[in-house]
Amino acid sequence: FVITKPAKNATKAKFAYRKGKLGKRVAAVRELIREVVGFTPLERKMMELIRTGVPTKEKRANKLARARLGSYKRAVVKRAEVDRIIMAQRKR
Repeated sequence: FVITKPAKNATKAKFAYRKGKLGKRVAAVRELIREVVGFTPLERKMMELIRTGVPTKEKRANKLARARLGSYKRAVVKRAEVDRIIMAQRKR
């Protein structure tokens, strides 16, 4: 008898694989909140330290984020976020 293989994309990807992905609605809501409320004290202080351009101050910003957020990984993500904000402000 003849055996037929299922099509390549016969199985749908698990819904769990999109966990952590940012949805359109959530992104829009967060953007609106950021616009209305502004930055947290931590973010403001990090911006101030990073803008100086002095490497020791930038390291201080990393250490501050690490202390407030609890882990190095979270601090790195926050630093990247603050860097993006500063770049966007410079473009304007």
